[in-house]
Amino acid sequence: MSNIFNRKSQKFKRQYLRNNATEAERNLWSKLKGKQILGQKFRRQHGIGPFIVDFYCHECKLAIEIDGTTHWTKEAKEYDRRREEYIKQYGVRFLRFTNSAIVGNLDGVLIVIAEEVKGHHRLAPSSSRRGKSQES
Repeated sequence: MSNIFNRKSQKFKRQYLRNNATEAERNLWSKLKGKQILGQKFRRQHGIGPFIVDFYCHECKLAIEIDGTTHWTKEAKEYDRRREEYIKQYGVRFLRFTNSAIVGNLDGVLIVIAEEVKGHHRLAPSSSRRGKSQES
């Protein structure tokens, strides 16, 4: 399989998105960076195939998307559905949150993310953990 992650042709778009993050993206990133969620590394504006997801944990195969008002139109919902379907074929799971959920209930959002990460580790074979101790 060819490299589907972070294609060079998307480099400048990913950089642009990182440099022009929304308030909700900045707030969530401040809690995801530095392995703050159960020791898992998250990346922001991560390319998967022709698409870019807001946040991605490679070890957990978890994408997190933050949806603002631009995602609420019929066309945008259809685009997001097709995009998610494409990415899921690589075994990636999705969590979606609205901007207002992150700004208004960041602690609740972090609990949902942590539960999803924990769920992955309960299902993953121990050999995939590469001998690292897991925090609870």
